[in-house]
Amino acid sequence: MRDWKQGGLYASVLAAAFVLAMAASWSEPGALADGNAYDWMFRLLRPSSPAPQTAVLAIDEETLQTGGGVRRMRTILAAALERLRAAEPRAVAVDLVLADPGEEEEDQRLEDALRSSARAVLACDLLPQGGAWEDPLPRFRRAAVGTGHVHAEPDPVSREVLLHKVAGRDRRWALALETYRAAHGVPWIEETPHELRAGPLTIPAGNRQDRALLIRYRPPEDPIPVVSAAALQRDPKQRELLRGKVVFVGVTAISAAKDRLQTPYSGRAQVAGVEINASVYETLAHGLFLKPAPGGVALALSLTVVVLTGVSFWWFSGWTAYVLGAAVLLAAHALPLALFSASQVLSFTMPVFSAWLSAGAAAGFQYFVVRRGLLRAEGERQRYQQAMHFVVHEMRTPLTAIQGSSELMGRYPNLPEEKRKQIAALINNESKRMGRMIRVFLDVERLGAGQMELKREVFEAYPLMETCVERARALAERKRIRVELEPFAGPQVSGDRELMEYAFYNLLTNAVKYSPADTEVRVYARRQGESLRISVRDQGMGMDAREVKEIFRRFYRTKRAEESGEAGTGIGLSIVQQIVTQHGGTIEVESSPGQGSCFTLVIPACREAGAPA
Repeated sequence: MRDWKQGGLYASVLAAAFVLAMAASWSEPGALADGNAYDWMFRLLRPSSPAPQTAVLAIDEETLQTGGGVRRMRTILAAALERLRAAEPRAVAVDLVLADPGEEEEDQRLEDALRSSARAVLACDLLPQGGAWEDPLPRFRRAAVGTGHVHAEPDPVSREVLLHKVAGRDRRWALALETYRAAHGVPWIEETPHELRAGPLTIPAGNRQDRALLIRYRPPEDPIPVVSAAALQRDPKQRELLRGKVVFVGVTAISAAKDRLQTPYSGRAQVAGVEINASVYETLAHGLFLKPAPGGVALALSLTVVVLTGVSFWWFSGWTAYVLGAAVLLAAHALPLALFSASQVLSFTMPVFSAWLSAGAAAGFQYFVVRRGLLRAEGERQRYQQAMHFVVHEMRTPLTAIQGSSELMGRYPNLPEEKRKQIAALINNESKRMGRMIRVFLDVERLGAGQMELKREVFEAYPLMETCVERARALAERKRIRVELEPFAGPQVSGDRELMEYAFYNLLTNAVKYSPADTEVRVYARRQGESLRISVRDQGMGMDAREVKEIFRRFYRTKRAEESGEAGTGIGLSIVQQIVTQHGGTIEVESSPGQGSCFTLVIPACREAGAPA
């Protein structure tokens, strides 16, 4: 279990991964990836195909060459319809827009052929400007039972058809749907918000704006029969392939067909529009509908994927987390496939992008958390080593005193009683001081690590200063240094007396250590606003500005320490700074080379006796 702050950051990282996944899925590259995934699933999951109910009567290259070319198109079409009549088709859909008048003889022949055809349905298309319909000539419309649009959206891969299109206030159903209505004798198409009804057939087409229908193409090994109009003229037996079927008549010749598109099965090869319209009819006739999953479902599943991935890497670590993350990734890839096999089309990129990005984000977050833990452990190890250095350094003085005193007592067993008592008192005091050092050091370490709260008590500052000065005079006398304490009747302070005593005493001993012989160390205090300023000023060699900036860094040794030959680890002042900071104060340093130094503790003072500030 990790803390709430870390949990909030983790949730933010996952949320960012989710938003990025959604943005990538809705982008143009994401839509392209979704389309490619759809085509792959379409080819992979092929349902069993019932016997085809349609056939295509194709005006191919051979038909154009033998019939006189594109200029004789209406004669070719009329002749094809006349021969088709013998096959008794259920309905005929002409996938040609007969909008422009031709030669009267040709148009009359075509009109007659349409009139004699069983349930002929003609094609219309939107003009390039998109504001009006390009309809067949009225004479041709009167000869047919209906008109359906063949407008295709500008997409290189034809995966869906718009079952209706509107130009102005004039709406047209798709050619295949209009042909289905004519073939089954359905008087009109019924509409609801979520579907269309053509007699007994219910078509899932929920969006009122376009009524899109996903096309279920027949697999290449069982295609819709295609009969060349030239072959039908050459071999009348070819009509048996068309008998009783709904026949779509259109141009398949590459030199003349304007509407050629790719399909999920065709790859880069293109298919004539008449064959695509026949596939739409097959989709309607057999009810093999692919239903797009609602957008909210894909969003909810993607969010679930992110949550599961996040939980896997939050509660577990190591190989367990990665195994669970891999399982979520696998599920995110398998879910669209499973739904597709049940005729539900789910966005492939939304759950997959969500799974990959969230897994990367969660694994990366866990890696950096573990790495930070390792760095923290390394820092704690270094902290422990520093602590040992400090203990060894700070205990050297009392241990030396204890060792020297004990050796003196052992070497001179007949010491006077008074001297013996003095030595015993020294040993006792130094051992107590060593115990206090250990306790102070441990307290400072715990405070810095947040493992204990600062002990609070109200005490007088001047007696504390006086005690420390008396202890430091013994060290100062060896170097003939005078330690002068200015009398002061100042406010009380609140905090840990032992820690503050350690901090002030450390400044005193440093001043003595780094001052030359026959100099003076001044100690004084001043009240300034809500603060008490306790200063220790020496006449030592001083420090430059760069050294002053570094003085409180652990293990930093100044030039004065190196030149004076005094032993030290550079830890003491860093601990002093920790103590003062824990008390809500600061340390000010004034120093310049050859002019000495002044260290000032600035700590909050009590407003009145017994009341902490």
